[in-house]
Amino acid sequence: MAYLVRVSSVCHRGVRPLLFRSASLIRPLAAPKKDEGHSSLLTARIHATPSHYAVSGSSSASHHWKGERALSVILLSMGPLAYFYPGTVMDYSLAAVLTLHAHWGLGQVITDYAKGDSKIKMARAGLFLLSTVTFAGLCYFNYHDVGICKAVALLWSK
Repeated sequence: MAYLVRVSSVCHRGVRPLLFRSASLIRPLAAPKKDEGHSSLLTARIHATPSHYAVSGSSSASHHWKGERALSVILLSMGPLAYFYPGTVMDYSLAAVLTLHAHWGLGQVITDYAKGDSKIKMARAGLFLLSTVTFAGLCYFNYHDVGICKAVALLWSK
């Protein structure tokens, strides 16, 4: 059985809804679905975290989320620090933080858009290879050339 609710019946007396001024606006709460002879309610499954974090009692997704936020704050603070204190330590720190930030961000894109086990495995392997090559390239640039901080300063000076 489907349930219908009138928006005005949900609001307290004397208070009108801001978006829906019509008192006769009716919305379904749930729609019935027939499946193999028995009726059940149509439900949507929404997952906010990847399935490999969905172990009951696991807090690894929460720790990963906190780590991503901490890394973002560190990356924001490294911009002014790199400007005022350029050097070898800052160059290698930027290489590590930028690579990790990009790796986690692209990993979420893969989690959201890659479907199928083989496609996910190939995408994750490609991401790992891309992140490794990126970090190695930045370290090579820092060691054999002017470094990230000086390169950005040279770009701004012209």
